[in-house]
Amino acid sequence: MASLTGRGCFLGAVSLLNFAFVFVSAADFIRFVSFRAIYHNITGETSLCQDSIPWTVALQDSSVLWSLVVDMGLLALFTTQHSLLAWTPVKQALQSVLGALNRTAYCFTTALALQILMRYWQPVTGAPCLWSVRHAPWSIWFPLLCFTLHFLCWAIICSILMIFDYPELLGIKQVYYECLGLGDPLSYKSTGAQRFLSHLRHPVCLELGVVLWFLPALSLDRLLLAGTLSTYLALAHSLDKQDLAYLCVQIRSKMQLLAKPQCGTTEGTDTTDTTDDYYKEK
Repeated sequence: MASLTGRGCFLGAVSLLNFAFVFVSAADFIRFVSFRAIYHNITGETSLCQDSIPWTVALQDSSVLWSLVVDMGLLALFTTQHSLLAWTPVKQALQSVLGALNRTAYCFTTALALQILMRYWQPVTGAPCLWSVRHAPWSIWFPLLCFTLHFLCWAIICSILMIFDYPELLGIKQVYYECLGLGDPLSYKSTGAQRFLSHLRHPVCLELGVVLWFLPALSLDRLLLAGTLSTYLALAHSLDKQDLAYLCVQIRSKMQLLAKPQCGTTEGTDTTDTTDDYYKEK
């Protein structure tokens, strides 16, 4: 019993430390990808690029080319880590070794790859911007509009992550269930939910797309970042009509819960049964 308690304390400490690291990394990523880019433009002035330099000259500049090479390497590191550890054979191998800490390790390496990307990212300041809003009054109002829209997008992203069971996404729930001897928490979800989650790699594509592209000024390195991450997000999805049907059923159930909160328990159970019956019919 003592060894089991000690093992449980160790697993819990590791998962909580990982949660703190992921939380800090997420805050750093918001600063890196969103607010820092807008801050340089909030007064209408920007030092992100040199519009006086022609593209033909900029693309022959060794400093510009070196920055792009470094940035492409950092993006390759992140996308490789994110895809390799999500590949089924690798997941199964890590599951056999790490057990309940498999999801924790995935989140930790993802946050670590993001930290490396942000720390060593090379801004391209020796090339023109692809666009830049500099004329009054939009030089003041458009950055403020971007700031507001980015803030709303991040609020929506945080809300979606809460809905999608963030303790399970970060590996905390797996450790909790392991300590209680309950097995994998995913096995307690309905068939439709398991199928939907297996196809939905990133539930916040639209909001992240807005954050990546909606800026007062788009520099060459930001184009590389936004283009690579947008393409990666688009290719990672494989939703179909059955997933859409499941999502519609869940949305209707949530609306019913909001309309009749006193019947929440009964309606939530009926919705799950209805969803499973739908998949059985298919």
